[in-house]
Amino acid sequence: MTRWATAAGALALALLTYFQFPGHTYLQQDSQIYLPILENLRDPSVLRNDILAQHPHVAFTLYDEAARALRAISGTDFRSVLTVEQIATRAVGIWGLYLMALAIGFPVIPAASIAAICSLGVSVSGPAVLTWEYEPTPRAFAVPLLLGAMGLAAHRRFLVAGVAGALAFLYHPPTAVPFWAVFVVLLVYRKGWRGLWPLLIAGVVLALAAVAQTGESQSLFSRLTPSQEALQRMRAPYVWISEWRPGLIPHYLVLSAVLSLAWLRLRREMPAELQWLMLGLPLTGMLSLPISWLLLEHWKWALIPQLQPLRALLFVTLGMQFLTATAGFHALRVRRHAEAFGWMLLAFLLPLHPVLLDAFPWRSVCLVVTLAALAVGWGGQSWQQPPFQAAGPSEKRVRGQDCPPHYPIATFAVVIAAFFAIPILGGIVNYPKLHTPELAQLAAWARNSTPADAVFLFPDAGHALDPGIFRAESLRSVYVDWKGGGQVNYLSDFADQWWFRWQQTMAGGFHVSDMQKYGGLGVQFVALRRANRLPAAPLFENAAYVVYAAR
Repeated sequence: MTRWATAAGALALALLTYFQFPGHTYLQQDSQIYLPILENLRDPSVLRNDILAQHPHVAFTLYDEAARALRAISGTDFRSVLTVEQIATRAVGIWGLYLMALAIGFPVIPAASIAAICSLGVSVSGPAVLTWEYEPTPRAFAVPLLLGAMGLAAHRRFLVAGVAGALAFLYHPPTAVPFWAVFVVLLVYRKGWRGLWPLLIAGVVLALAAVAQTGESQSLFSRLTPSQEALQRMRAPYVWISEWRPGLIPHYLVLSAVLSLAWLRLRREMPAELQWLMLGLPLTGMLSLPISWLLLEHWKWALIPQLQPLRALLFVTLGMQFLTATAGFHALRVRRHAEAFGWMLLAFLLPLHPVLLDAFPWRSVCLVVTLAALAVGWGGQSWQQPPFQAAGPSEKRVRGQDCPPHYPIATFAVVIAAFFAIPILGGIVNYPKLHTPELAQLAAWARNSTPADAVFLFPDAGHALDPGIFRAESLRSVYVDWKGGGQVNYLSDFADQWWFRWQQTMAGGFHVSDMQKYGGLGVQFVALRRANRLPAAPLFENAAYVVYAAR
């Protein structure tokens, strides 16, 4: 398969994941925080009164510099450049998974099928991350770049793997740290010193960028105060293991056990580099549990909520999905169909049922069994050759020569069908549709009819996400909203200010008598749900919102 064909295939799968399943969102989660920061960094007069823009937390990442540079070069908006980055990095991640499967000795179609199964995505419960992030955030770019680095490392292309890993580090250092902790040891063992240079250069670049960018300094060596801890437990409970719901830690123990069994099943097929990565990265994920408990829950180190080491559990989830899918295809090629069915069940399960110890809906059970049965049944019929003989330790593996010529194309078709069957037949809805015509009308009115430094408040919004969408689309400041409080674990000054504003305006719900105090807090416009319409004539109204001047 030519390089161009491989690139086209990875891009096609990336587009499938973007537009079909697991999908993408914009301004529905963390991009609500990043977009106002990007807009203000590009033009300080925009959103200058907004609490998010006043407290940026992007000093230790090149995410903002890259987005602004691409916008300046392309002449488009942030949404366009972030979309291109998101699709491009997804393609790199899929290519990395494909390279890992090739390194195990699979030919094109099985390798592409394994990459596609892992591209179905999984919600990582507890630390609240995704294997394929829906939003164009720093972690959404970093994780696929790390997968690309892993695929390259599996083929001993250490320098290029280091470049991909360094790019991930520049986009989101906390996500890249577990990879580099494992990769550095591998490089030292293999004497692949050139692979270290990209990280050293990236560290220097990031340090210079952090010094050049002004903003609130982030606390690195302090301890959390009781009030900071209480606020973080309320607003960011995913950082604290003690706030997790019961069953999640046993879930990861089960995932680790399944991953270990699959790794043992494949260890003779995997090159040593891939063995190391597929065991070391999940191990860092499991070690994050006691490390986070000790450093955060016991020692109260303020840096830990910023680094969020628990998110390394992503590598446990993704590693389990990759190794079970690979073990399934390996069982197929040695014609062990019952074993292949068991592995395929596990590989298809997580996108439908991300927590193994939760009750299984019959709808999900039926779909997973059907997908696994079709994949094994059709795949077994497609592979009509004597059992595969693995190359011995002393034999040189030649890509594709030790595999039968008839590849399980039907199994690949089943995997592609899963991108449609899981949301349609499985009823999996990864995210709500929050963008409405009424909200777009409100944002357009505010952008065209109010001063650039206007401050809005949505006092009856509660935990809803529409104030954040309004902020980014109207480029008008929002006094306080729930999603904006997601930075309380990063910046202590921001946390205090956000909590004060929330208590003053949102905590007790909306009451008509509160209208008298909003003006004194700096609010100029109050946006309410139409159900809370006041007797006075509004400045704007549509089927969902009414807007009044603050008194």
